[in-house]
Amino acid sequence: MSSFIETYRRIQFATNTRTQAELASILGIRQSSIADAKRRNVIPAGWYITLFEKFGLSQDWLSYNTGPMYLRREGSDALPERPLENAKEDLGRYSDPAARGTRVTVYSMGRLSSGTGRVPALEAAGTLVLPSCFAGPEMLVLRMHDDNMAPTVRRGAYFGVDTTDIRPLPGGIFVLKCEQVGLLVRRIFLDSNGTQCFLLRSDDGESPESTVSLGKVTEHIIGRVSWVMQAVA
Repeated sequence: MSSFIETYRRIQFATNTRTQAELASILGIRQSSIADAKRRNVIPAGWYITLFEKFGLSQDWLSYNTGPMYLRREGSDALPERPLENAKEDLGRYSDPAARGTRVTVYSMGRLSSGTGRVPALEAAGTLVLPSCFAGPEMLVLRMHDDNMAPTVRRGAYFGVDTTDIRPLPGGIFVLKCEQVGLLVRRIFLDSNGTQCFLLRSDDGESPESTVSLGKVTEHIIGRVSWVMQAVA
């Protein structure tokens, strides 16, 4: 998720302004309005409208640095001339789904609500811009809250859960519901001792192993972890 200061710097870059007074003149507002926006940490919607109407600048590019910088060039006001290093856009690459960004909601893994659906209602923890191929209506995006699946999924990692895939394939990483603690991320294995159970194991080798019966496992599974985004240790 792009921060206020990142968006503000892209606005300054696109308008070739250095000071609040210069930007206020471009936007047709008082300088104090810019100081107030900084204090509130919010880019006013009116700024985006003015920047599009005057220069054809894209709100997605300004806010998230995704998509083309300009949505319209002809008929827009002339921008102040300045050599723009590395600002050339290759518009052809945006036909590739992997190059298009999608803003998604990230959910916490805390205690579950009283919802009755297979995928419970969860508390939103923020937003994230992902390649469109990593998002979708059936993809649940979570942020890891502990280290019991490290190093595969570390604390603070973002990961996507395919909620259409609830087949308990041995060795796969799945997200399961647990009324006591919320959501669990575990590898699933079939118990070789003939107990008619699946074993749920963490990757850190320290968390206790648990079991769930063969007939009940799909009632607990929310989906399979299909991708992980985290810093390299």
